[in-house]
Amino acid sequence: MAHLEDLIEELSTQETRITFSHFTPQLGVEIGLALYATARDQHAPVAIDVYAFDHVLFHIALPGATPDNDRWIERKRAATLRFHKSSFRIGRELEAAGTTIDERYYVDPRSFSAHGGSFPLRLTDGGVVGATTVSGLPQEADHALVVSVLERFAK
Repeated sequence: MAHLEDLIEELSTQETRITFSHFTPQLGVEIGLALYATARDQHAPVAIDVYAFDHVLFHIALPGATPDNDRWIERKRAATLRFHKSSFRIGRELEAAGTTIDERYYVDPRSFSAHGGSFPLRLTDGGVVGATTVSGLPQEADHALVVSVLERFAK
């Protein structure tokens, strides 16, 4: 359990550290393109989504991704936007509490997923304007891919 608590603390710290002084649709596209280039270079079979201001700013599926990855993106993004946390952190907190997203929050797991891969786009003043999401790898790898790219753009 200590390992899980340490991971939750690390994920929380990432969310505090990776913020933006401002966020624009153009920045969302740049993040999407950087994720695309990184995933392409890794031959990762993923779908990528950058969503902000109630709009999809960037979305692409790389070779090997399936239509199911788009559904996972929708569910992970919904959880991140509702709880203002990474979907990976939400899942680890639920695991630590020994419960599920539907038991704890009374939300439909067909609409909300607590699996890693979605990360909040948070302004330095604390407001969340969107989420960046990847689906197609194991959840830890989806999360790590998003974080590795967002860290390059955070201010």
